[in-house]
Amino acid sequence: MTVCTTKKTFDPYIIIRARDLIKLLARSVSFEQAVRILQDDIACDIIKIGSLVRNKERFVKRRQRLIGPKGSTLKALELLTNCYIMVQGNTVSAIGPFNGLKEVRKVVLDTMKNIHPIYNIKTLMIKRELAKDSELRSQSWERFLPHFKHKNVNKRKEPKKKTVKKEYTPFPPPQPESQIDKELASGEYFLKASQKKRQKMEAIKAKQAEALSKRQEERNKAFIPPKEKSVVKPKEASTDTKIDVAAIKEKVKKAKNKKLGALTTEEVKLKMEADEKKKKKKK
Repeated sequence: MTVCTTKKTFDPYIIIRARDLIKLLARSVSFEQAVRILQDDIACDIIKIGSLVRNKERFVKRRQRLIGPKGSTLKALELLTNCYIMVQGNTVSAIGPFNGLKEVRKVVLDTMKNIHPIYNIKTLMIKRELAKDSELRSQSWERFLPHFKHKNVNKRKEPKKKTVKKEYTPFPPPQPESQIDKELASGEYFLKASQKKRQKMEAIKAKQAEALSKRQEERNKAFIPPKEKSVVKPKEASTDTKIDVAAIKEKVKKAKNKKLGALTTEEVKLKMEADEKKKKKKK
């Protein structure tokens, strides 16, 4: 595709706009939207986002975050900036007024820097409402705009062994003693070869004897009888809980005299006398 002017051309800048039209068409922008670039109050901006994120998977996620679920985030951004936005491959094409294009570029670059576009959309909505008030146009809007804190969550696991740095000292550490120095301090350096050999053998035998005694103790543990629990002696019956045998015998005697449901001999005599008196009175 080539662009050239004719004798009827009165606007020399139209050749630049025609070049931008070809660029937009090359980036899959529909012809109806791309033709708008020929108007005087409309401009375009092609934002290259391919080189902003190195990791391919991360780049795809952030680009999808800019579009939003079913293109809702992109649609909200278009309504607030009055721009047409097209995300295609490694570029974002935007067509609209100059002020809107500045906002679109800021939102796109922030999204690639891992700042969610919803934060910028909120600020744009507040600015749109503040612009309607004629008194606030000349004032600063910083107090009305939200300030979002960047939370950087560190996912790196802490090491199990943490190395603590020692305090800095200008003096070097003392030189460690060599084997000859240790032998000189203990007096082994002046011993003969046969004496040194005897000492080594004695040290080996002492270690072997100690290991043997430990092993023997572990074997003998199986033959040590466990401690038996002490037998609990039965407690003697207290004087309070002793049974009164004499009182029980008396109760048994009284129970024998009394038959179940029957009267005693004395009660029977009294009843007989009462019945006789009643008979006499009737006569």
